[in-house]
Order: sequence, then structure tokens, then C-alpha cells
Amino acid sequence: MAGDTNEEGLTPREQAALLPLSPGVYQFVDRTGRIIYVGKAKSLRRRVGSYFVQSREHSAKVRAMVRQIAAIRHIVVDSEGDALLLENSLIKTLQPRYNILLKDDKSYPWIVVRREHFPRVQSTRQLVRDGSQYFGPYSSGMMQRSVLEFVREVVPLRTCRLDLSPQAIARGRYTVCLQYHLGNCRGPCIGAQSEEEYDRLVGMVVSVLKGDLRPVRAYLETEMARAAEALRFEAAQRFKQRLEALDNYSSRSVIVSAKIVDVDVFSLLVEEEAAYCNFVRIRHGSVTGVYTVRLSTGIDDDRPAMLALAIRHAVEEVIADGRLAREVIVPFLPAAAQLFDGVTFTVPKRGEKLDLLEFSQRSARIYRAEQLRNLEIRNPARHTERLMEAMRRELRLERAPRHIECFDNSNLQGTHPVASCVVFRDGRPSRREYRHYNVKSVVGPDDFASMREIVGRRYGRLLAEGAELPDLVVVDGGKGQLSSAYAVLQELGIADRVPVVGLAKRIEEVFYPNDPMPYYLSRTGEPLKVICHLRDEAHRFGITFHRQKRSNDFIHSELEQIAGIGPKSIEELLRRFRTVARVRSASLDELTALLGPAKGRRVHAHFHGDA
Repeated sequence: MAGDTNEEGLTPREQAALLPLSPGVYQFVDRTGRIIYVGKAKSLRRRVGSYFVQSREHSAKVRAMVRQIAAIRHIVVDSEGDALLLENSLIKTLQPRYNILLKDDKSYPWIVVRREHFPRVQSTRQLVRDGSQYFGPYSSGMMQRSVLEFVREVVPLRTCRLDLSPQAIARGRYTVCLQYHLGNCRGPCIGAQSEEEYDRLVGMVVSVLKGDLRPVRAYLETEMARAAEALRFEAAQRFKQRLEALDNYSSRSVIVSAKIVDVDVFSLLVEEEAAYCNFVRIRHGSVTGVYTVRLSTGIDDDRPAMLALAIRHAVEEVIADGRLAREVIVPFLPAAAQLFDGVTFTVPKRGEKLDLLEFSQRSARIYRAEQLRNLEIRNPARHTERLMEAMRRELRLERAPRHIECFDNSNLQGTHPVASCVVFRDGRPSRREYRHYNVKSVVGPDDFASMREIVGRRYGRLLAEGAELPDLVVVDGGKGQLSSAYAVLQELGIADRVPVVGLAKRIEEVFYPNDPMPYYLSRTGEPLKVICHLRDEAHRFGITFHRQKRSNDFIHSELEQIAGIGPKSIEELLRRFRTVARVRSASLDELTALLGPAKGRRVHAHFHGDA
């Protein structure tokens, strides 16, 4: 499946804990490999994990099912509505033992625009391939009815079953109905509305059902203006509310399609050591299966050949009848495509077929991430090695940055200048090695000079003590602060031993010494996450120290204003009361008992205005 947590040595409870928090569909598999239950979830991890918590609310049937679970499969989708549609498809296809089987003839609710003269817009649960346009499916009948109600209220279309062919209208046997008098129909049955004008309104409805609100928005604005001019404010507000409700409506679902009937979809994700091929099966317009296989790349990384091998594997091992659909959607043509008899390979560029291919590619990426996470849970060192190698490549370093130090300055209009140095080991914070610095030699808001001082003090001391130098120095600032830090490293003679980079305002931009152009990190890679964590920690640690220093200075300055109260008395007050607020609220007896009668009265008089 898109994810299969049946890993060696993991219990079902542990498998559930590895599931993502995304919406999707989960499947419980017994020891024989048979799927016994299919369910949907807004959060896969929370929903599946609830089965393995002791609860009196669990029925005997649920407890019996849980005892049979050997593996958990899952498919991640974009929304809870897609999860509902996919669950419906899989239950009908797989008919698991513990599901309430859907044996009636009802299916998803759709909206159909009939192929006929003066087309009607109706609700249906049956897809008939008669050339009509179908929109949906909708995850609930309520949503479908609300869209239909909106369409019928905004756009005046007929709802009758009359044959409105030109010959039938020409006979003149029809009379208008109540809907005409109510203004919900413009009377095409008596020739009061031309077919061209009616088709224009139908086109507006089709645009709405496809998710394009621009035509109907212009129509609504006109109607709202007319209603406002006529002082019909309730009608104008109703049009506005209908449009706001429709803005939240999604017109298409990858899980179920009215246009794509029977296809197979293959996608390929190639890594250095392995490749992952995802296979999605579409039957009767619905997703009936999602599978992912892992392939060893070996010395040959020919992608068309790998895709052909994966398709052959699916035919022989996964597909029950051993036959592909007549159309197969792929990211590129497989090798020897002509050997797959009767199969047409399609590489989509746009539309629903491209959406299906992207769904398959996303499923392959999710499966790969889960496989790596499972391996790293068993062997944490594997994750560290992979992360360090990724950072080495991404940051263009000669060695893995196992020891990283990041500097950040903080001041308030030049006052209370401080700096922070945070240390990461193997991509994780090493908080016991964090350091605060008071900037001593800089007057005013000069971040460049502050950076020179702090970097010089830090590495001058490490060199004097013979301590370990970092594998990478990160400076939170642009090219100016980077140049300051690099100049200090050159003066210390370690510029060739300690690489240094600067972080720009845009987090994915990294500057290197003597290079005016930034280097862009991958937005989806783990190195960027570590860099973001570094910057956040340096900023948090520096700001905390800066606030503490300002607060301490304020406390001392407040107490130092009291005549006759010296540093020792201030220290005694803070040791006893902790804060100035508590000193202010202290009684005269408490103050005199601590400082003596004379000083106690002075402190009390300062805060309370005593004579």
C-alpha cells in the first residue's frame, strides 16, 4: 500500500504509533494477509491508535478484531472528504469481514448536466456514459444538495421533464408552469427563451461546478447591485452568503472521477541506494488499490528499465488477474513498452490524469519517508549518518558538520548589547555548551563590530585551551556580519580549518565568504530544517539573555534611586523579596526587620510617599 507498517519485530500498537497525522484510509491485515477492516480517519495515527487503548467503549466485536491484527496498511489523501470516498471504494472492492458491507446499489452523489436540448442540472448516483457531464463526487448528499440549491437559486434553469426539441416547442402544446411565474424559469417550453441564451446560463453553471467562480461572481455582483438599489437587502445578503459557501467547495476529487474509468498509474522515485515504485489501480472511476514496492538500484540506474521492471512485478505479483488496464499513466515511457501487449502508455501534461500521477508520486514519497523512519527507530545512528552526509552535500563542505556553532547578536538601539553562541552536535542541540556574551568593546548599535568581538573571544579562547574547533560556524546575518566573522578567523589563522556561512533574511539563502551571490538550500530537505533550528535557538537564547539583562538593570536602577540604600542593601532586598514589586508591597515592619529602622523607613517612604 502507500504505507505498510508490517515491519519485523513491531507490534500493531507500535505500528500505529508510526502512522502520520494526515487524513487517509487504514486497513487492518490478519496473519494470513487478508484485509479484515477498512476505515477512514482525519488523523491516521490518532484514529488507529485508539483501537489499541483499553476502553470500555470498545465492543466485543472490536476487541476480537484487534486481536487478529498483524499489520496495518494505510493510504494518505488530501482531505477527510477524499478519505470518505476512498473508504467507500475499498469496502465495495475488498468486502472486509468486519465492515458493514455496502451491498445496496447506491453510490456517490453526483451532479449531472444532461445532454439534451435545454439541459437540466440534476442530482444522480448513477453514472451513465451517454455524453452527459458529471461533476463530483460529493462526500455527502448534504454538500451536493447545497450546491444544487445554490445553482437553481442563482441561475434560472428548467426542472421539468418535457421534451424541448425544436419540433416539440413548435407544436405549441406546452404551457408555462408555476416555476415560470416564480421567476425560476424563463419559459423555453413556449419559446420565450432561445436555446443560445439558455446555453449561456448552462455554461455559467458548468463553470461553477468546475470551480471557476468568475462568471457567476460577475452575475452575482450585478444581482446584488440591483437588489441593493431596490432596497432588497435580504436578497443581496443571500446572494453573498451563497457565494461564500461555494468558495469552500472543491469541485474535483482524485479518488473518484467521472472521466477516467479504468486505468493503472505507475510512478517512480529513485534514490542512490533504492527506488520506490507506486502503483494505483483505477476501476470504474474509483481508486481500488494503492501499492508501493522497493527496488534495489544496483549499478544500473536506467529509469525506463526500472519502471518496466516494476510494472512487470505488479503484473506478476500484485494484480490478481495479471492484466493491466488498456491505458497506463506513467511519468515517462518504460523500456520496451511495445512488449506490453494491448497497453497504451500515457505521459500526462495536465488535467485529472496528471492529478492521478501526482497522487501516486506523493504516495511513493510518503512510503519512502516511513521506511526510513522505521529503520531509524531501530538504528538511530543510521539517521545521524544520513543527516550529516546530507548536510555535507547541501552546504558544500569537505567533512560532515557534526559540531556546529551559531552566533547571534541582540541589542536595543545600541543598549545592553549581548550575543549568544549555540552548539549543535550531530544535528541536535547541545544546551550545556551554549554560551552568553556581554559585548564589552562596542559602543552603539554596531552589529559588525559586535560579531568581530564575540567570534574573536570565542575561538581565541578555544585555541588557547587547545579545545576542539567546530566543523561549521553559522553567523545569523547577511554578508556584512559574515565578512566580520571570516576576517577574525583569518586573523586567528583558522579560516582554512573552520568553514563559515552566513544566513540571510530568507531562511533558504546561505552566503559564503568572498561570494556576493547567495546559495539556495532545498526547501524540502532536512539540512534546511537543522539550519532553521539553529537560527531559532540562537535567537531565542540571545533574546532571553537580553531581556534578563534589561530587567536586572531596571531592578537595580529602581532601587538605586533610594537615598541611603547601597549595593549590599539592594542585594539583601532582592535576596529576600526577589522582585521590585514585592519590595513595593512589603510592610514597614518587614523592611525594618531586614534593613533596620532607618533604611527600612527610607525604602517604605520611597514607594509609599511617607513623610
